[in-house]
Amino acid sequence: MKWSKLIGLSAGIFAFILILIVEPFLFVSPIANKVLALASWMIIWWVSEAVPSPVTSLLPLVILPFFNVVSLPQTATPYASPIIFLFLGGFMIALALEKHRLHERIALNLIKLTGTSGNGIILGFMAATGFISMWISNTATAMMMLPIAQSIIHLIKDKSKQEFTQEEKNFALNLMLMVGYAATLGGLATLIGTPPNVLFVGLLEQFYHIKLNFGEWMLVGVPISIILLFSTYFITTRILFPNKLKTIEGSELLIHNRLAALGKLRKEEKIVLVIFVFTSFFWIFQQAINTWVLNQEILNDTNIGMAGGLLMFITPVSLKKMEFILAWSDTKKLAWGILILFGGGMCLAEALNKVGIIQIVGNSIAQQSSYGIWFIFGLIVITVLLSELMSNVALVQVFVPVVFGIANGLSVDPVLLAMPVTLAASIGFMLPIATPPNAIVFASGHIKIREMVRAGILLDLVSIGIIWLASLTLVQWVYGE
Repeated sequence: MKWSKLIGLSAGIFAFILILIVEPFLFVSPIANKVLALASWMIIWWVSEAVPSPVTSLLPLVILPFFNVVSLPQTATPYASPIIFLFLGGFMIALALEKHRLHERIALNLIKLTGTSGNGIILGFMAATGFISMWISNTATAMMMLPIAQSIIHLIKDKSKQEFTQEEKNFALNLMLMVGYAATLGGLATLIGTPPNVLFVGLLEQFYHIKLNFGEWMLVGVPISIILLFSTYFITTRILFPNKLKTIEGSELLIHNRLAALGKLRKEEKIVLVIFVFTSFFWIFQQAINTWVLNQEILNDTNIGMAGGLLMFITPVSLKKMEFILAWSDTKKLAWGILILFGGGMCLAEALNKVGIIQIVGNSIAQQSSYGIWFIFGLIVITVLLSELMSNVALVQVFVPVVFGIANGLSVDPVLLAMPVTLAASIGFMLPIATPPNAIVFASGHIKIREMVRAGILLDLVSIGIIWLASLTLVQWVYGE
């Protein structure tokens, strides 16, 4: 075990015991102190990753009933939240896309459209990675795009020279950065694109009984995602690391060969595509269908997502062989740990809210501040800085409930404060540890730490500005009164 993990493991347990024994926080009740002790334990373990995050997220099931904070059935309820099942449905759909390689076919065709110049290929990777990441995890997207990008980089190497030229180095660096960054930014566009989005929506419904549907999220998420993607593309290719490569010989053939290897669109892919389009259609237009067709609130994000996921298991490819799009054995690859992580985060947030800690913290901050454009800016800056050092899921789990408390203290719509914070939690471009896609592309060997930091500082600043402006415009227009 690494020393950092051993220290984190010990520190979490020590903080829990210390707060229970010493009770230094006199402004909370004894029962609130127990929840605060649990929160300290979980936060230290989440941040240090001393144990797997899903394991940490199971602590409330043991601690809260033991100290009689809430009953076991009440403690377990957040683990079965509708938001958990929304993400489960999304996972099932993503699993089918990956199993039958439909996502790879879509990506290759998008890259093919943008040409074979250096910047054209980078643009194609941006579009393909961003689009795929809207629907499947950013980690899986980056892992899929990495070998394709490495094949392209191999083609540009001037065989007459032992080392890469500066232009070739810049192209390779740009391509890797774009795969990592676009995998993150594409996820901002949809509700299921990245875990922080889903967690925020679940917390909002849990605290305020406010439901944000898929289509509403896209009204905000898609423009922000597109602007951030093109800003990233322009900054990296035109300002930081220009490559000026006109045509990359062999890249068109490489993409053609990869598509040829996939063959014609198979029956399985056609079925997956139909279910995927069907699910996306109902996600986006559910409100209109409920209002104008069904005349009642029947459709919601969760039952649509689960319908799409279940269709992957019950739609046959061959009735004679009784083969279906997905088999239960395929779910070995499903990220069950993320679902537990969500449940634990919402359970802790509910306990903190119940005993009044969130209200105390929120009111104390609200009394020293006033709501305004610079207050939102400050929250976004703090979130982006924290996202460089800790998991974006853990950040949303810990910080968004506090933001809710601040919103209550300032008498502000919680969405107007917490949605920008949630979007900002996915921004982390400076360090390999900030996001899994950053770590994946950094491991390629084409990026040096100083290069990622150099790009990341500028992109973090630009992203802060874009999300801040969006919070004053788009978020206000869509969710403001």
